[in-house]
Amino acid sequence: MSKMTDTEIVEQTIAFVKETLLGAEGGHDWFHIQRVFKNTLYIAKDEKVDVLVVSLAALLHDIADAKFTNGNETIGPDMAKNFLGELKVKKKTIGHVIKIIKNMSFKHSLQKKRGRKFRSKELDVVQDADRLDAMGAIGIARAFNYGGFKNREIYNPKIAPNLKMTKEEYKKSKAPTLNHFYEKLLLLKDKMNTETGKQLAEERHRYMMDYLKQFYKEWDPLTLSGEGTHSL
Repeated sequence: MSKMTDTEIVEQTIAFVKETLLGAEGGHDWFHIQRVFKNTLYIAKDEKVDVLVVSLAALLHDIADAKFTNGNETIGPDMAKNFLGELKVKKKTIGHVIKIIKNMSFKHSLQKKRGRKFRSKELDVVQDADRLDAMGAIGIARAFNYGGFKNREIYNPKIAPNLKMTKEEYKKSKAPTLNHFYEKLLLLKDKMNTETGKQLAEERHRYMMDYLKQFYKEWDPLTLSGEGTHSL
């Protein structure tokens, strides 16, 4: 069997992810992966990165999201590692992809830093691409879709956002979906790594802010006047 080209490896990975995520929750399904993949390639055009590494990391980053595996954060990386191993991808490439998958999640930014944190330009690109999909119109849709999937309240004025959450608190949170805007979505703009990511995040951030103003007006026009009890 001849060695596969990078294009063939990516095509095989796309087919694997599509099949694996068939029937997945709407905010973490194949279409989410596809958007992150496209965002990744768009951002990568302006960065000096290994395109195969960022492509594979984008495609495999949510192959088994811990939210759907009872919090187990090893299943996804292990699945990705085994799959790439079967394709005979270079060990160095596999290692880099797995490190990206293990370090790109927002919740990891909430834990106390111990020792040197893994960094690479490839991680920066894929992380930005994934974070962009949690912002703007798509981000809003995904947030409420997941909230409905978990049967959470849309909004509860009596439950304030927790702006000092630990990683474990974040993972176990059952707060109303609107709190997620303040606990994650509105924080992403200032966490972007690349210039392209930062530029794209600005527009999506403004869209979310406008959405919240409209949301509060519709929630209680007599008392909130577009400000809301959770305004930053």
